Amino acid sequence: MAGGLLCSIPATTQVSPTTKKAARVRITQGPEMERVDPDFAIIRWTSNNPGGSPEHYGVVHYGTTPKDLSQTAESPIRLNPGHSYTVFRVRMDDLKPGTTYYYAVDSMEANGKDDGVKSPVKRFTTESNGKGGGMKSAVQHFTTH
Repeated sequence: MAGGLLCSIPATTQVSPTTKKAARVRITQGPEMERVDPDFAIIRWTSNNPGGSPEHYGVVHYGTTPKDLSQTAESPIRLNPGHSYTVFRVRMDDLKPGTTYYYAVDSMEANGKDDGVKSPVKRFTTESNGKGGGMKSAVQHFTTH
């Protein structure tokens, strides 16, 4: 029986190519609350594929008044050039229980260049501590200001 030496040659990391920028980026679904707990919330929305660099960020601007959305939460995402759409999910941490928050979403490339899309201002209320958390369905308040 002949023995063999198995070698593993590390493959180079596959990097997604830069794709053609969309002529116009628009939100096609949402934004909507995916989960709301006393101290965090997850917002989800879908847009057409913005193109450009493969690394993007979903961004949520939020605050406790609709005119002051000075807090920001971001979540990285890698675009799939083979898909015509992109689903963004962003988690906002350190929220206060039983508090109403206002928010608007947008997206940007990893270099900070804005995709040119922004949602209307919407709102949600975090769960109170006494109600328990988990996968409570979020009451949608689609208020445009």
